[in-house]
Amino acid sequence: MHFSAWKSGFGELRPLIHLLLPLCVHWIAEEMTVSVLVDVITNALCPGNPTCPQAIYFNGTEQTVVGIFKMVVLPLLGQLADEYGRKPLLLLTVSTSIYPFALLVWDQSKGFIYAYYVLRTISKILSQGSIFFISVAYAADVVQESRRAAVFGWITGLCSASHVVGNLLARFLPEKYIFLVSIVLLIFCPIYMYFFLHETVKPLPKSNGEPNCLSKTINVLNRRFRTMRDAAEIVIKNPALRSITYVSFFLKLGMTGITSVLMFYLKAVFGFDKNQNSEILMLVGIGSIFTQLLVLPLINSLIGEEAILCLAIFASVAYALFYGLAWAAWVAYLAASFKVIYVLARPAIYAIVSKASSSSNQGKAQGFVAGVESIASLLSPLVMSPLTSWFISSDAPFDCKGFSIVCASISLVISLWHGCCLLKAKGHESEEDDDPEEPLLNDA
Repeated sequence: MHFSAWKSGFGELRPLIHLLLPLCVHWIAEEMTVSVLVDVITNALCPGNPTCPQAIYFNGTEQTVVGIFKMVVLPLLGQLADEYGRKPLLLLTVSTSIYPFALLVWDQSKGFIYAYYVLRTISKILSQGSIFFISVAYAADVVQESRRAAVFGWITGLCSASHVVGNLLARFLPEKYIFLVSIVLLIFCPIYMYFFLHETVKPLPKSNGEPNCLSKTINVLNRRFRTMRDAAEIVIKNPALRSITYVSFFLKLGMTGITSVLMFYLKAVFGFDKNQNSEILMLVGIGSIFTQLLVLPLINSLIGEEAILCLAIFASVAYALFYGLAWAAWVAYLAASFKVIYVLARPAIYAIVSKASSSSNQGKAQGFVAGVESIASLLSPLVMSPLTSWFISSDAPFDCKGFSIVCASISLVISLWHGCCLLKAKGHESEEDDDPEEPLLNDA
């Protein structure tokens, strides 16, 4: 039975091949730059200074600006994907990463690093989070509801596999070729999608009623406001969607804060370079493939998405505490192993949101939750960047260089509490219902 559940999830990927192939290439291209970016940015902004507070502040500022704009942009992209189709939105979002990395192929001096941050900020506003939730909405269009969680697990598992390949390339390619190879792969993705990806949504007919550009703009803004209000009402009036929104917000608040400073923290405290960063990312990626592709379909049929979500958030708390209290370099590798379990949170959240939404509101619901997460993305660097810079410096009030990461774990504990409330509510529904709804993967 469990093997059949796993196999059924794999079989459902066949209609998605022309979506998943370019997405995997895109994830490989982006991931292969992650470990080397820390060295490139630090060397340009702070030559000879491994702590580099400027890099931490720039990174935090970028995330804050991205979070501010994503609050509006992500729900808007979700609505546009429901109304005008998934394909044009995917083409737009996957294309934005080309330009900032093209600058680093050209030059890696301080001026080009500044320009990179500007273009990368714009790119993340349009693509960070949106590529994934539009892809999830695309998958929901062609996959039966009872099989969506398995498919979402496969998609996130393929994402992890792509990250492993990207980190392998980063580990063994010479640094001067990494950005060049990344650009070639990034250009391939929209070209492939343009020719091979099929649309799953019938676009709205164009209206010829607007007499001029001004009135058309006003009508568009009014329609966007109404649809955003409708999306908010859909989530607020649905207890499951409302609860998962709280979970997502606090989970994103904690994990984004950690992610924004982690590699700079490891470089400053333990002297990690490109190779060690790649090793940690590969460790997480390889383990994530196993948990998302093999473990998730099996345990979901036993305990359901809500329990998986609680387990994943609990692992994120351990992840934060081990990193924050790390006393030796090997503890960082131990801490990274908990992310192998934490990665199950994302497909669980997608499955819960998808199951609680109607087919016509998939993009709106996923986009609204992503928009709430973007609020967390803008808030966390405001605290994490200065706090991390303070505690890794010689002016720290006490010796705990990972104190900011320990503080981030408080947000994760709050997320865990909301997740447990969601699990408890699900248990009460099952007791009251004579024919309780089965977990999404229990369909073999």
